[in-house]
Amino acid sequence: MKPILFYCYDAWCGWCYGFGPVIKKIAAEYADKFDMEVLSGGMIINKKPVHIDAMAKYVQAAYLTVEKTTGIQFGKDFLWHIFHPELSDWYPDSEKPAVALCIFNEYYPERQLEFASDLQYALKYEGRDLGDDEAYRHLLEKYSIQPEAFYSKLNSGEYKEKAHYEFALCKQLQVTGYPSVLLQTSETKFHLLARGYTDHDTLKKRIDALFTSLDTQL
Repeated sequence: MKPILFYCYDAWCGWCYGFGPVIKKIAAEYADKFDMEVLSGGMIINKKPVHIDAMAKYVQAAYLTVEKTTGIQFGKDFLWHIFHPELSDWYPDSEKPAVALCIFNEYYPERQLEFASDLQYALKYEGRDLGDDEAYRHLLEKYSIQPEAFYSKLNSGEYKEKAHYEFALCKQLQVTGYPSVLLQTSETKFHLLARGYTDHDTLKKRIDALFTSLDTQL
C-alpha cells in the first residue's frame, strides 16, 4: 500500500492554525511519497454549550506564544471575541466544522488540507463563528459547492456520524494533543511523527529518517 500521512487537527486549535503552513509545505514536498488524510479530533465537544468566556483568558496569553513560535497572525476580528468575551455570542464547539470537512472531502478529497486551512483562517483570522451555518457560505462559493446540498448535509445525522467517527479514530490512534501527524506504512503500522507544533525542518528530518529506515528494512 502507498503510505498515508494522517494529519489530526481541530478547527479550534490555535497551534494547528500555526502549523498550517508547515503541513502544507510537507504535503507538497512529499506528494509522490504518500497520500494525505485530514482527521478532525473533536477537541471541544460539550453536551451543553459553553460560552467563549470559559477559554478567553487562556487564549489571551496563548495566542501570543503561537504567533511568536510559528509566525502566524491572528486576526483582530477573532481577537475581539477573545478580549471582549462579555460581548461575544460565541459558543466554541468542534462538531460543525468537523462535519463541514467531512462533506467537503466527498467533493474534493485531494484538497482537504486546503479546506481545513481555510476553515481555520475563517475562524482565527476573519473571526467567523464556525458554529454559525453562514460562516461557510464564502467557502462554498470558492469551491463551487451548491449551497442547498451542503446545508442539507451540514445538518444531517449522517454527516454528524462521519465526524464523530473521525473523533473516535483519533482516539484509536492514541492522539492526545493537536496537531499530530502519523504515517501509516501498512495495515497495522502507524508511526508518530509529530505531537504538538513541530517546525518544518524537524518534521522533514523525521519523515526522511523513517523512509530511510523502511528502505533499509526492505
